[in-house]
Amino acid sequence: MDKLFIADEKDVRDGYTMDVYFERTKKILESCGMSKTEVCAEITGSSLPRKWEWAVFCGLEEVMRLVEGLPISISAVPEGTIFRTRTADSVRVPLMNIFGAYADFGIMETAMLGMLCQPSGIATAAARTKIAAKNKTVLAFGNRRMHPAISGVLDRSSYIGGCDGVSSKIGGDIIGQEPIGTVPHTLMLLMGSNDAAFKAFDRVIEKEVPRIMLIDTFSDERAAALEACRSIKDLKGVRLDTPGSRRGNYKELINEVRWELDMNGHKDVDIIVSGGLDEVSISEIVDSGASGFGVGTSISNAPTLDLSMDIVEKDGNPISKRGKFGGRKHTYRCPQCFQMGVSLKSDDRIMCSCGCEMEAIETEIIRNGKRVGKERTPSQIRDYVLKQLNTIGEL
Repeated sequence: MDKLFIADEKDVRDGYTMDVYFERTKKILESCGMSKTEVCAEITGSSLPRKWEWAVFCGLEEVMRLVEGLPISISAVPEGTIFRTRTADSVRVPLMNIFGAYADFGIMETAMLGMLCQPSGIATAAARTKIAAKNKTVLAFGNRRMHPAISGVLDRSSYIGGCDGVSSKIGGDIIGQEPIGTVPHTLMLLMGSNDAAFKAFDRVIEKEVPRIMLIDTFSDERAAALEACRSIKDLKGVRLDTPGSRRGNYKELINEVRWELDMNGHKDVDIIVSGGLDEVSISEIVDSGASGFGVGTSISNAPTLDLSMDIVEKDGNPISKRGKFGGRKHTYRCPQCFQMGVSLKSDDRIMCSCGCEMEAIETEIIRNGKRVGKERTPSQIRDYVLKQLNTIGEL
């Protein structure tokens, strides 16, 4: 059979997925005897999409796995850091500094940026969705909207940004949790009725899988919710995925179902809502009887951050292209309001406009090709994100 249109890990490591001009640059440098020219290259962002004021830095662990073994060193802000792209005086904030001969890592530039730009956008969208949900449960259901080759990246990034669970098996393995899912409308359609589908699920599927039933396939959601309660003894919840053409006022519909469940003695049955949700629509229904939200496209199809890699030192001397600031810079952040600062010194004292002293947040992560420190789990990184959101009063 013909190969699918996806790169495997060897393709990425061999530079097969790179923009071709990086390979040509390497050839020229080697031909000119400049393959050992030492540089400092920084990764920064120019601005954020959709007028976002901050973003979540995500994808660093995969970059580290890609470059381990190369004769380079890297310092970076920790994965999961909430950052702003520029300081108050518009200097771009380095998220990562790479030190070494450019010929030794230049062909990795395309892959490194891709491993940061897209995951950071997804994690940021997930964090904003979690904020809109007022800390209620948010489940990532976006894999079907994107290429399957990146399902693990999508789920890991969504989880780090704040989602409470993911739907794919590869995503579950990466974050160390069981994947979460209910059933598709297909099951009810093929079984012929809600009751038959509910009971078949309960009979066949392992008992440790939470019983959350989809209730909008055939009948009124209130009636189907009670039908699910009668069909399954240990019902955990019901899910509303009602099409927009049938919703009317979605908040009122959710509240009707909640009222019906409560009135009939099922106050412990959760309501999970899904179907084309984003941070705006969730904010409109978050104060309803919903317990949580399944969110797909708006997170998985999040705008990619515009990050770039630029050389700022050559053989220890500052250098830069027009529009960029030369010299190796150290990254600082205010611990209270998260305004950013940069300095040419690692021990500088920078005061934020809010009156608080900024902290140096950059750490060494790769030294001469070897990892420095222990790997952080996705759960640890997610906890870091949620703690920061609490610090700035977003959650």
